[in-house]
Amino acid sequence: MMIDAKAGQAKGYEGPERPSDDDLGRCTRCGLCEQACPTYRELRVEPDSPRGRVFMMKQVADGEAELDEHLAEHLYICLGCRACETACPSGVPYGRLLEYGRYQVERRGEISPQRRGWRRFRHFAFEQLLPNQGLFKLFMAPAQLLQRAPWLASIAAAIAPGRARKLLDMIPRNGSAHGTLPEQIPAEGEHRARVGLFTGCVMGSLFGHVHESLARVLRHNGCDVVVARDQWCCGALNVHAGERDFAKQMARRNIVVFEQAKVDFIVLDSAGCGAVMKEYGELLRDDPEYRERAEAFAAKVKDASELLFDLGVRTDFGTLGKRVTYADACHLAHGQRVRTQPRALLKRIPGLDYVELRNADRCCGAAGVYSLTQPELSAKILEEKIDAIEETNADYLVTGNPGCHMQIQAGLLERGLKTKVKHIVEVLDEAYAATS
Repeated sequence: MMIDAKAGQAKGYEGPERPSDDDLGRCTRCGLCEQACPTYRELRVEPDSPRGRVFMMKQVADGEAELDEHLAEHLYICLGCRACETACPSGVPYGRLLEYGRYQVERRGEISPQRRGWRRFRHFAFEQLLPNQGLFKLFMAPAQLLQRAPWLASIAAAIAPGRARKLLDMIPRNGSAHGTLPEQIPAEGEHRARVGLFTGCVMGSLFGHVHESLARVLRHNGCDVVVARDQWCCGALNVHAGERDFAKQMARRNIVVFEQAKVDFIVLDSAGCGAVMKEYGELLRDDPEYRERAEAFAAKVKDASELLFDLGVRTDFGTLGKRVTYADACHLAHGQRVRTQPRALLKRIPGLDYVELRNADRCCGAAGVYSLTQPELSAKILEEKIDAIEETNADYLVTGNPGCHMQIQAGLLERGLKTKVKHIVEVLDEAYAATS
């Protein structure tokens, strides 16, 4: 770290959790990332492209620039979709650089005055709300009430002002109460694997119906399903926002829980959770007690579509006469590189009319809390996604992440489209049920 004697400010990064010189040095500034980047496509500003942000982070590392609010603004306007990683021929681990860059910003506290209110919100959300299971459930209770009474949510959305309306439109419209899954769900037929179902925080609170579908599909495919009671939030939102200490605590808790469960795989129906849990080894790399355990845990993590494809999904489906399109969740396509498996599973369902979505792997603008922190830009990015969905005239839009589900659902409702948002395991579950 260097000190600017004139300004009296520290330059460079502090501590071991920082953008590494090796990672920063991989960028050749070829520019292939730029058209993959949603913020660059909208803003056409070099600092809001992946290579621009990498260049600014490298300047700080080299002592040529300060870790200040200018860098912070450009790091936080990024959605973290990681589409640039797919486009990059040099293998720049942009997601990792972004997370470490934001962590350094949070340590230094150098953000613009207009963002300080959001910083207080982030501290509440990531340091008090998400780590506390009881407080989180209390916080989610109003949304759960509206979810169980979709007519009430629709009325509230109709009379609410703009931004409040979007929040109400984001509540999943499943319309049915769901209970707690049993801790042990035995396989049907030939036993093929023992899997732990990760329930998480948002998924467990608002998408219990997806967990139920996943449990039924796994059971039908010969899996004993374990639903460990002491598991909790994966820490993904914390890591993406630059908060790592509480994220590590949550990771350690989940590692212990699933070690005790003695499962072959840990299966998820949330792409964002899966991406960060596959990187627990990186998160806990400096923890001598948990480093190897985290790597062993990460090796067992599978997205639901990935596991079902690898096992060889049972094809005793009924006929499902639906027109279906698929939107890649960013952290599934770009973070986990799971692309072909969901499409292959859908195409095995008899009677299903699959149509490919234009620019299916482009971000919808959800990106965790991005629709709250950057509402105007998030809305512009969503418009492109809704335009593409409208072109398909699909009955179902299938995706694999809760944030994408809620963001796209709100966009469809605002546009007045009748397309329903579904998780892939809901569609598989419906197809299995169609045999009766």
